[in-house]
Amino acid sequence: MSDALRPMARSRLYEQVLERIRDYVSDGKLGVGDRLPPERELAQRLGVSRASVKQAIVVLEVQGFVEVRHGGGTYLVRDTLDAEPVEQLVERRRRLPDVLEAREAMETKLAELAAQRRTKDDLDAMEAALAHMRVEVDAGESGVEGDRRFHAAVTAAAHSSLLAEFMRTIAEQITESRTESLRQPGRPKRSLAQHQRIFDAISLGDAKAAAAAMRRHVRTVAKVRLLSWNPDEEQGAAPDQP
Repeated sequence: MSDALRPMARSRLYEQVLERIRDYVSDGKLGVGDRLPPERELAQRLGVSRASVKQAIVVLEVQGFVEVRHGGGTYLVRDTLDAEPVEQLVERRRRLPDVLEAREAMETKLAELAAQRRTKDDLDAMEAALAHMRVEVDAGESGVEGDRRFHAAVTAAAHSSLLAEFMRTIAEQITESRTESLRQPGRPKRSLAQHQRIFDAISLGDAKAAAAAMRRHVRTVAKVRLLSWNPDEEQGAAPDQP
């Protein structure tokens, strides 16, 4: 049966607000450190509710383009607001909980096995990954490559071909969750410290401690701004009254 008459997606007003804010930043040649107008001012100038403006700002925050300082305004952390379409963001929001659930189940077991089976080469690979991430973080970067190398080294150290294959099947989704986590303020340094604790437990051959350290780490990864965002929150919100 043709799906030509399937229900049409409702256009979200905050998506239009997003485009206007992007145009404002581009036309005004705003850059890193510049402050956006207050939400109330944006709502008045655009003729929309503050709920719509707030949702647009949340999307920009989730995508890592702005920093919202409570009581201090919203500031750009990049020179451009060009980003993925909102529908792609909504889809990532939908599948992220499943990915994080799978990561906790598999990576906790991988850490436990790594503590029991690791070789000197495995430990060397983990140490090299930690060193790489430390350099990235010290340079003010997210540490995403060092993070990837560390988890890959732990997986290899478990010496479980089937679990390694399972990890490869969700590699793309894991990359998404890693990127999402490391863009949270202060997260790169915290992640590096957690990696060090995982490594220490594996190095000592303490399987229980390694599994516990990995579980705590993955649960930290799960604490991302994206999961607190409701894409349809503005629906039904009344516009601000003049």
